[in-house]
Amino acid sequence: MKLETIALNNLRRRKGRMAFLVAGLLLGVGTVVTLLSLSSALTAEAQHKLENFGANIIVTPKSDNLSLSYGGISLGGVTVAAENIRQADLARLKDIPNSRNIAVIAPKVLGAVKVDEERLLLMGVDPEKEFRLKRWWSVQGRPLAANNELVAGSAVAQRLKLQPGDTLRLQERDFVVSGVLEQTGSQDDHLLLVSLSVGQQLLNKPGEVSLVEVAALCADCPVEDMVNQIRSVLPGTNVNAIQQVVKTRMHALEQFHLFSLAVAGVVVLVGGLVVFVTMMGAVNERTREIGIFRALGFRRSHVMRLILFESVIVSLIAGILGYLAGIGTTRAALPFFSESHESMHLWQWSPELAAGAVLLAVIIGCLASFYPALHASRLDPTEALRAL
Repeated sequence: MKLETIALNNLRRRKGRMAFLVAGLLLGVGTVVTLLSLSSALTAEAQHKLENFGANIIVTPKSDNLSLSYGGISLGGVTVAAENIRQADLARLKDIPNSRNIAVIAPKVLGAVKVDEERLLLMGVDPEKEFRLKRWWSVQGRPLAANNELVAGSAVAQRLKLQPGDTLRLQERDFVVSGVLEQTGSQDDHLLLVSLSVGQQLLNKPGEVSLVEVAALCADCPVEDMVNQIRSVLPGTNVNAIQQVVKTRMHALEQFHLFSLAVAGVVVLVGGLVVFVTMMGAVNERTREIGIFRALGFRRSHVMRLILFESVIVSLIAGILGYLAGIGTTRAALPFFSESHESMHLWQWSPELAAGAVLLAVIIGCLASFYPALHASRLDPTEALRAL
């Protein structure tokens, strides 16, 4: 009779012990798969949002700061501003090596306008890109949709008593207030927003932009490299990365992943202990059986192979069921952890994770069963046969 046949028959006879072993390993493997799948899906969702939420690279015209001092007396500084950035030059951003990692390019033109003897800050923007970049903006009414419309910041709207649907006259042109920004607590509250082309006309800056905000954040490309690439294609500008924001975002994602791995490690350890204790109990129960095998001529290696083969079979079953249970738990839990349904679309089946789950179960099962198998192989057949 082959060792494999003996092992299979033993598992059939002891279905309760086999179910307990499978349950112990299944719990460990399923938890690991769930945590890794959740971590991967939520990280992908967070990465997707971060790449499209807010700017982390600012492009501004170069300026020279001249410090005036003589004899230890400072007379202050003089700033000599360079010309505005040409809008046509922004097409060069598509030629940088990491252009695929640029999510949004939002050009702006800034300047002061007079409204009823008050000087206000006007900003011309590309409405689609600007409102995509600043998704935290909440508009009472609706965003810009036409060249004869504007959106007022909350402070400006309060000062001029503007409501959606009102008309405001700027530079001899009438504009309809399509919406009012909800209070943001930033300089956005003091803006009048119009479309980029209209802003360039009103401020007499045709084809020019005052600054450009770029949203670019990716796991496989340092933002610093992108800054250098943008500087090379736009030599007359200052390009700066908001380093603190970038590092904080990436650090948060890394900490979440490390926490998942730590919890998974603890659960795997518990699963291994369950297998170890169960296999040791099984070996003690089968003392007479092993003694008979040894008396019939089974070598120590045969006894070890018998125990380890049983463990491999149980581990394979637990690995497959654990992967399926982990994936099912992940799909059921994602809606509770995600604020949107994007994570469900970003999550994908992973053959590597499936193979890793089965391999992990087999490794844990074999390691936890090695000492019980070694202990069984060292049993004295004469002592075992005396118990008959």
